[in-house]
Amino acid sequence: MNLTKNQIDDLNLELTLEIAPEDYAEEVRKRLAERRRTAEFKGFRKGMVPASLIKRVYGEQALVDAVNDVITTSLDNYINENKLHLLGEPLGSEKQPEVVWEDGNSFTFIFDAALSPEVKVEVEASDTVNKYSITSSAKEKATMIENIKKYREESKQEPASDEELEKTVTERLKAEHSQEAEWRLSKDIRDFYVAKAGIALPEAFLKRWLLAANQGKLTAEDIEKDFPGFCEDFKWQLVRGSLMQKFGFTVEHDDIYEAAKAYVTYQYAMYGMGNVPEDMITEAVTNVMKDRRQLERLSEQVEDRKVLDKIKETITIKDKKISSEKFREL
Repeated sequence: MNLTKNQIDDLNLELTLEIAPEDYAEEVRKRLAERRRTAEFKGFRKGMVPASLIKRVYGEQALVDAVNDVITTSLDNYINENKLHLLGEPLGSEKQPEVVWEDGNSFTFIFDAALSPEVKVEVEASDTVNKYSITSSAKEKATMIENIKKYREESKQEPASDEELEKTVTERLKAEHSQEAEWRLSKDIRDFYVAKAGIALPEAFLKRWLLAANQGKLTAEDIEKDFPGFCEDFKWQLVRGSLMQKFGFTVEHDDIYEAAKAYVTYQYAMYGMGNVPEDMITEAVTNVMKDRRQLERLSEQVEDRKVLDKIKETITIKDKKISSEKFREL
């Protein structure tokens, strides 16, 4: 077995794996021996089927499986030993020669791979991001007041005084605008550091990898349409990972648990359930934490919170007043 690397550019590389018969012969023998031990053919006792018949029936599949094992092990070992930080998984190259599956043949497999770009970004006090203080317009207040009046009337509630409505609307808009401003601050911080890091991605490879990884779920057209957004999200993941390491942050079990608890509590609140018994919360959290995808999502949320909180403590945040109409236009 021989594996060589051809560096195409800073991020793209080509791996060529040459497999000789002696690299897979023993594995093929083991697989056929196992087949012979368990195979049942009419006219033969179990375990007594001639080896030649077993090979004729199962030989090619045993060869394919054995060679694929050699490929997987060889690639994994090479990547680990050479400390290659890859994006996604190696993909079969378009330059791949035709494979003739015959026992005793040598095989050549060519793979395309892409390196994860090195991220170098500092968080400094001189970095400046705006934080918006959103002011409500008379039109926005009037619209909300009318909506509340309409809802009260339809639900046969007692009408509220103008003073009560004014107070309710002012408080509600203040809370909504505060949430919107915090969301925008976090987004602008992410965009600022993605731009500051200046990350280049192997885009052609990533498009191919996304198509292969989502086989049947996404088309090439889907990927092309959503690719700009994917790239920005992916670049932030790289920046966030770099800053997690720089700040010495880790995601602990308690972090995930608290994030899951907050998520569950929010979900109950969405259904109008405010005072949910603690045992119900605990059971729901336990179920959430059994879901691998949920765990990944919660882990990303924890990383986001830790990194963004640290950035907000460090950089210069400028307060900027803006009307709700202008804010919507940002």
